[in-house]
Amino acid sequence: MRYYNTRRFALHTPYVTPVLRKSCRRIARLNDKPPSPEAKKRKGWLDYYSSHNNNISLTCRYFGITRVTFYKWLQRYDQDDTTTLNDRSRAPMNRRKRKIDPEIERRIIELRKKYIRYGKEKLAIIYKKTYGQKISSWQIQRTVKDRQLYYHPINNAKLAKRRSLGRKKKRITQLERTQKNGFFFQIDTKRIFWNGIKRYIYTAVEKDYKFAYAWMYKGITSLNASEFLARLHFLVSVKIELLQTDNGSEFAKYFERACKVLKIEHYFSRTRTPEDNETVERFHRTLNEEFLQLGNFTPFPEVFNPNLAKWLEEYNFNRPHQTLKYLSPVEFLEKNKKVYTKWPSSTVA
Repeated sequence: MRYYNTRRFALHTPYVTPVLRKSCRRIARLNDKPPSPEAKKRKGWLDYYSSHNNNISLTCRYFGITRVTFYKWLQRYDQDDTTTLNDRSRAPMNRRKRKIDPEIERRIIELRKKYIRYGKEKLAIIYKKTYGQKISSWQIQRTVKDRQLYYHPINNAKLAKRRSLGRKKKRITQLERTQKNGFFFQIDTKRIFWNGIKRYIYTAVEKDYKFAYAWMYKGITSLNASEFLARLHFLVSVKIELLQTDNGSEFAKYFERACKVLKIEHYFSRTRTPEDNETVERFHRTLNEEFLQLGNFTPFPEVFNPNLAKWLEEYNFNRPHQTLKYLSPVEFLEKNKKVYTKWPSSTVA
C-alpha cells in the first residue's frame, strides 16, 4: 500500500521541476505585450543561426554583434513564445518602502486638523516652527492621502476620479494617419443662453467631406449625447469609423457605451486646445451666422429642430463650400464615391 501521492511526488523530481517553472513563466506572460521591434530583430539572428548549421561565429559577424550578446538571447529564447526576446524590466525586485515615523505622523495629523485648509508647503513651515524639526512636504502629502484628511473628501474623490479618467483617454495626437474606410466625425456642443434659458445644440461634422448634422436638446448629458450619436449613425450610409470630441462630461458614460456598441473608435482633443476640433468649431460659426443670427432661434426643440433640419438639408445638398472646390458636401461625397447615391429618408428628419 502506498502512503504518498505518486503524482505529487513526480512533480518534484529534478527532471520535471524546470519544465513546470518554464510553463508557469509562459502562462504568466499570456497577457504581455506582443513582440517588440527589437525582439523581431533578435528573432532574425536566431533564424539565421538555425539556417546556417548553428554557426555562431558566422551569425555574429553577419549581424555585427558580440558572442556574449548572442549567447544571452539564445539562452532566453523560447520557440513557442517570441516575447521571451523582449527587453526585461530593469526595475529592482524589492523597492524601498517609504516609512514615516509614527510620532511625526501624529503631529502632522494634529496640524492638518487644526489647519484643514492649508497646503503641504505651509504645513511644513508650521511644523518646523512648532516642533523645531524640518520635514519634507511629501511626508505631509502622504499622510493626508493615507488618512483622507481633506476638507471636502467627497469632492476630492470626484476630482481624483476625473483625473484618472483623463489619463485613460485616447488623445487625437495618438491617431495614426492611415487610409480610413469610414467616416471621421468631430462632435461638439454649442451652448446658447437666451433670456435666462439654456439650450444645447449637439453638432457633428465629417472632417474631410464636411457633411454636417445638428440637433438641439434642453440638457447637456451623456444620455442626450448617446441619443444624438444614434441619430447620426442612422442618418449616414457609410460606417462611422472614428469620432473626436472634447473632454466634456457629456461625452462619457452613456456616450462611451454607445461608441462601444456601434464599434466606433473615440478620440479626445487635448485640453484647452480648440484647434484640435477645428472643423466642427468652424461649423459653429457658420451655424451662428447663417441660421441663428437670422432670427431662427426658439427655445422650444419641437419647433427649432424641424427648422434646423431644413437648413441642414440646404447646407449639405446645395450650399457651395470653398474647401470642397465649391461643391456641396453631398456632391463632393458622390463624386468621390464615399457614400451610396441613395440617401436615407432620415436626412431631413
